[in-house]
Amino acid sequence: MAKAPVLTPQAEDFPRWYQDLINKAELADNGPVRGTMVIRPYGYGLWERMQQEMDARIKKAGAQNAYFPMFIPQSYLTKEAEHVEGFAPELAVVTHGGGKQLEEPVVVRPTSETIINEYFSKWVQSHRDLPLLINQWANVVRWELRPRVFLRTTEFLWQEGHTAHATYEDARAYASMIHTQVYGDFMTNVLGIDVVLGRKTAKERFAGAINTLTLEGMMGDGKALQMGTSHELGQNFAKAFNTTYQLQGAEREYVWQTSWGVSTRMVGGLIMSHGDDNGLRVPPRLAAVQAVVLAIKGDDAVLAKVREIGARLEAAGVRVVVDDRTDTPFGRRAVDWELKGVPVRIEVGPRDLENGTAMLVRRIAGGKEPVSIDALAELLPGVLEEDQALLLRQSRERRESRTVDVKTLDEAVEAAATGWGRMSWAELGPEGEAKLAEQGVSVRCIVAADGSVPQTDDQEGNIAIVARAY
Repeated sequence: MAKAPVLTPQAEDFPRWYQDLINKAELADNGPVRGTMVIRPYGYGLWERMQQEMDARIKKAGAQNAYFPMFIPQSYLTKEAEHVEGFAPELAVVTHGGGKQLEEPVVVRPTSETIINEYFSKWVQSHRDLPLLINQWANVVRWELRPRVFLRTTEFLWQEGHTAHATYEDARAYASMIHTQVYGDFMTNVLGIDVVLGRKTAKERFAGAINTLTLEGMMGDGKALQMGTSHELGQNFAKAFNTTYQLQGAEREYVWQTSWGVSTRMVGGLIMSHGDDNGLRVPPRLAAVQAVVLAIKGDDAVLAKVREIGARLEAAGVRVVVDDRTDTPFGRRAVDWELKGVPVRIEVGPRDLENGTAMLVRRIAGGKEPVSIDALAELLPGVLEEDQALLLRQSRERRESRTVDVKTLDEAVEAAATGWGRMSWAELGPEGEAKLAEQGVSVRCIVAADGSVPQTDDQEGNIAIVARAY
């Protein structure tokens, strides 16, 4: 009788495979309140590495970290009409505290444009205070009707950047820089996901923004996932909160602003982009554990050798864990590490010691081969870089092979059943976008004819990317 698979095969039921993997790889659990999640240590380790990589890029872009309260007076949200209208269905509102009804209800932070602008209006007085570049790492709450762990949860973790600039041009350039050099670079070169960079349609734009830039990734089932966004806010919030700076003399001018963010949704994107029927495949540049050294048996010489190998690899700059838990069967441990997607396993038993070798098992490229123990520290960094490049190449090949040019709405819906469609935005337009939405297909972004990010929605030759989305 054939042994039942550890995970539901992707081809059989992709959503079930996703949930199985989250459970079996010990990434997260559902929280006690519907739509919340408990992130387990291995899953949180992935988020921590994302934070570290992103934080370095954000600081290089000139932004400084700060923190603002999670409770926002409800009156703040009503100052920008489009913003409050866009978020109204998702708000969690606190009406009682300390056993009493509050004089004014407070909203649990869905995003921080309003409260941050309250303080920007105090902090910005002259052109010398600009640009003001602030980022915060925080949790937010958006009441989700159809929650899914990491992808859509009532509470999630993220970073949100907020900036104020003296001119429209400066704000626009900064939003674009975050889009490409911070988010695009990270997702491509660390996550190994071949994201498409484009601009959102007016329908899909962030509430209160004049332009939204997006990064869309194709998941293993062909659906799209919005991985991150960077918004040009224009002067909408500046006018609502009277955020101005002094020009020459007494004249004052409203600031121009941006906001931008990525969240724990990226963990879900990582799973669905790179995972296979055997579990996760974690990009080596991201992995909190790049290599695990496993003792096959509890032989003293074997235990001593795996610890020695671990120390050598650590000295070579590899993030390594030594698994010497020989009271747990080797096969179970090997499967657990495979589920967790650790890029490389190095397995050592008594026979390996006799030969001066270890078995090198590659999770991403697949396959195993004996390798000289003395050569491991020199060999491994190159292996990890090869596998990093392979993941990006596979992500790009999947997107290209499952994206087709279409000319009609019917063809667009058909393309979205298995992947993405590319259609002239001039021919599709807002009316066609609305008709596609009725069939569960959305315009994920608009790109220029050459694949770059267009300057305007109606730029000649613009292409709409249409897909079903998470």
